[in-house]
This record gives sequence, structure tokens and C-alpha cells, in this order.
Amino acid sequence: MLKSLYSGVSGMKGFQTKLDVIGNNVANVNTVGFKKSRVMFQDILNQNISGATTPTAQTGGINPMQIGLGTKIASIDTLHTPGSPMTTNVGTDLAIDGDAYFVVSSSSGTGGYDLENMPTYLTKAGNFTRDANGYLVNANGYYVTGVVDKNNPGEYSKVRIKIDEDTREIPAQKFVSYSIDTQGNINVVREDGTSGKLAFDGVHYYLEKNGDSPNVISLGTAVVPNPSGLKKVGNTMFEVTGNAVNTGTGLVIGRIFDINGGQINSGVLEMSNVDLTEEFTEMIVAQRGFQANSRTITTSDSILEEIVNLKR
Repeated sequence: MLKSLYSGVSGMKGFQTKLDVIGNNVANVNTVGFKKSRVMFQDILNQNISGATTPTAQTGGINPMQIGLGTKIASIDTLHTPGSPMTTNVGTDLAIDGDAYFVVSSSSGTGGYDLENMPTYLTKAGNFTRDANGYLVNANGYYVTGVVDKNNPGEYSKVRIKIDEDTREIPAQKFVSYSIDTQGNINVVREDGTSGKLAFDGVHYYLEKNGDSPNVISLGTAVVPNPSGLKKVGNTMFEVTGNAVNTGTGLVIGRIFDINGGQINSGVLEMSNVDLTEEFTEMIVAQRGFQANSRTITTSDSILEEIVNLKR
């Protein structure tokens, strides 16, 4: 009789966790770049009453007899399916049509290459802005990572993206407008009317007329072999874990067209992938499951009460 009590408790705990996850999904239905989660259950150990027997010439086989001991959480998966796009017509609102993620860093240094050894995070939330110094940042002030080519093909250096002025010109000329294309390059226009792409030579941010120059900055992106292995760290950002990428190669950050990550759409945001219809359906299932397990406990308690009353 005690087995049914503990099985009911395990079921109630599991469905309570499921309701917690559903509640978080519903709360983030309009969060930019949010990825919903789901709860998967599995049974616990089974008590073996008798084992299986093999058929013989005299008797047939007998199936095993087992009593289950309840349920437990098998996994809480993060589903990285695409969210619905929302048009904003804001030039720094970006969405990736593909598997790639934006890369942001909490660097606080002053040099262009100071992102190289800083911790990085991945995100699908492309609601970026420029800060007072001209750097491209996300809503929490994390620097958006850009990449420029190293000497070896396919290798990149991480840089911050500063859209402020061409410091190689004397005197320095301000950038009066800019836009981000589908490959993540920043097209800029100087105050003298010259147009080109934003570049960085290790010292200066400047306008590069040659679009094929290795100094041209592109938004850094990364493709993860196992997105479900990413760890949520809040602020719609993910931390890379050992089960998300190959530990031998590590996280590869590069230009989106080089890593086959899709394309970047400007003036669009990827919204949450939460479907309220699915969530409310799962909420009903979780509620009824919780009620059914509580009824198992109350029924078992009633039977125990009858057994205790036999002594009277």
C-alpha cells in the first residue's frame, strides 16, 4: 500500500515541475529570441515479483511480473525551433534565418581585440543598439562580437563593432549612416558622402572601399551541433557546454556565409517560439495528471484507514 502513496507523490512532483516549465514558457510568449522548454518523464525502478521463464518442451514461457515504483523527470529539453519573425524596420534589429546564433561578450576593455579571450554567449535576440561610444551592444550592454580574417583562411579574430567615425582620416570623419546586409557586413557612409564597409586594422575603425578586404568586419556568428546542450543563463542568452560543441574543436565563430549558418535579416526580430495553444493543452494535461496522482494518495489513505480500523 505504501508503494502507491510514494508513486502518487512522485507523479505530483513531476507534474508540478511540468507546470513550472509551462508557466515559464507562457510568461515568455513575447520575449525576443526565447526558446521554450518541455518536460519528459520516465519510470523509476520496478519491483520484480517474478522473472520470465523460457518455453520448454513441457511448458510454455511465462512473462515477468513487475510493479512500478512511480515516475521521475527524464529531461527538461530546450527546443531551438525557429520563432516567428516580427518586422520592426529598425536597422539594428536583426534576425537570423538559419541555424546560426549571434555572439555577445561582456568585455570591458578598451582595445579592439579585447574580446579574444573574454567569455562569450550565444543568443537569438537581435535587438541591438549603439551605445554612447558607438559600440554595437545588446539590451543588457553586452558587446556584439564581430570578426575579421586572420592570416590563415577560415580563422578569425574577434573584435568589438564600433560604428562612430573613420579614425584613419585626418581629421576623423563621422559615419552619418549605416546598414547591415544579409552577410553581416556593416555598410557605412561618411560625412563626405563616401560609402563602403566598416573595417578594423587593429588600431583604427575605418571605411573600406574594397569589400573583399580581410579587415572588413562581419557580425560574428556560430553554429552549434547540439543546440539542446546549450545552458540558459538568463537575458535570453546561452552558455556553451561540453555537450553542445565538440570539445576538440570548441566553438567556431565566423562569418555567417562561411559557416553555412543562414543569412541575417535587418529590420526583423525573431520572437519566442512558444505556441500558446500547445502550452494551454499541456497545462490541462499536467493539471489532470496532478489531480489523478493526488487521488491515488487519498484513495490509498482511505484503504489504510480501513486496515487500521480492523483492529477496533
